[in-house]
Amino acid sequence: MEFRTGYIAIVGRPNVGKSTLLNHLIGQKISITSRKAQTTRHRIVGIRTDADAQYVFVDTPGFQMQHQNVLNRVMNRTVTQSLSDVDVALFVIEAMRFDARDEKVLALLPRNQPVVLVINKIDKVSDKSTLLPFIEKVSASFPFAAIIPVSAKRDAQLPELVQEIRRHLQEGEPIYGEDEITDRSERFLAAEIVREKVFRLLGDEIPYSISVEIEKFETEGDLRRVYAAIIVDRDSQKPILIGKKGEKLKEIGTQARKDMEELFGLKVYLEVWVKVKSGWADDERAVKSLGYE
Repeated sequence: MEFRTGYIAIVGRPNVGKSTLLNHLIGQKISITSRKAQTTRHRIVGIRTDADAQYVFVDTPGFQMQHQNVLNRVMNRTVTQSLSDVDVALFVIEAMRFDARDEKVLALLPRNQPVVLVINKIDKVSDKSTLLPFIEKVSASFPFAAIIPVSAKRDAQLPELVQEIRRHLQEGEPIYGEDEITDRSERFLAAEIVREKVFRLLGDEIPYSISVEIEKFETEGDLRRVYAAIIVDRDSQKPILIGKKGEKLKEIGTQARKDMEELFGLKVYLEVWVKVKSGWADDERAVKSLGYE
């Protein structure tokens, strides 16, 4: 069987499970997840190498229709750029939900390359007989190459999705080494892991405009020393992140360190603190300095 390889964009509105899908497709957590919308802000590449194909998945931010600041304009540009240079696009929607936000992303989909409709979270549909009419309704909106209902969280139908993607890839040599799972550095992944813990542990208590800056990242053999600043917009947000007697910040640090050790496969020393940068999400220079493309 000939070897195939290619790029696959994962697109959709916020909170449909794109990052969870990426993590389960490659079998490793590299894209952060939380219930908070717009968790993913960067273009993140995840690599899966099988015996007969290499899949280079590009996870993108959810397309933004609110918060029209510099950060979100950058994120939307990331979505459209990612779609222009792939072999296949996966348009991810949530089972039984298709609204104006999905239609906005649908309008961006390329007509000159295959688009697979991925209907996620089918495990949450109690009456499965409602799925078929829903699929028929959505399929009428675009000439999809295929439609695959999945549950990314439970790995349901993911082998079928992988086989469908392979059909649309070109014959060719692998782009990355077979043991590589992402093109992102450990430093970048460390910042993302800390940011995920902030979202997961504080949820709606903290605003959308927080970020994480790795001020120092040192490699000492099998040890990583990571010094991370959580960036907030206002002084009043600092106590929320720090918590009573520093307990919340300590919990963020402990959980983040454990995830880093699991992902990197080595010991991690992590220091985390909170820093105020007023209005950073609407400041072109600040957005760029925090690594947003």
